[in-house]
Amino acid sequence: MDIRSRRANERGLSVVEGAVAFAIGGSLLAVAIPTFMRELHGSRFVEPVEALGRLGTAAINYARDRPATDAFPPSAPLTPATVPRGSRDVDPPGVWDHPTWQALLFRAVPEGTPHSFAFGFDAVRSPGRSRFVAHAHGDLDGDGITSLFEVRGFALADGPAQLEPGLYIENEVE
Repeated sequence: MDIRSRRANERGLSVVEGAVAFAIGGSLLAVAIPTFMRELHGSRFVEPVEALGRLGTAAINYARDRPATDAFPPSAPLTPATVPRGSRDVDPPGVWDHPTWQALLFRAVPEGTPHSFAFGFDAVRSPGRSRFVAHAHGDLDGDGITSLFEVRGFALADGPAQLEPGLYIENEVE
């Protein structure tokens, strides 16, 4: 081994090698952090989107073979009555016993599973056209500002019940 290579081993990394390592590490962080934050943000909204999808489908199935006047069950209050603030809460027993939730066979999450959103169902029934709005409210960071997600549907006197396309979202990033 010559003197030059022995000195390089003794002194550690050169300035250029350190700069390259720092640049590579910085580049990895620049890609990883936004991706991680996007995935974390997306996972928070799986609960309302998935639950409202099930709720909308349940309402359309309920309307099958019913006249437009009775297409959807009556409105149901926000359940649980208080939106969880910055936490995931387990529902107390009986909170989903309202007749509308029972008629739609709906429960936000399996019993005993903590969740971050409260759900409601508003129905307007009339002879020619009935409609519903299913909504989810959440305050994920506990700051008092809630996110709102809605799915809507309708039933006409002369046709099958349908979901309106899309999902209404307000204050997604509260």
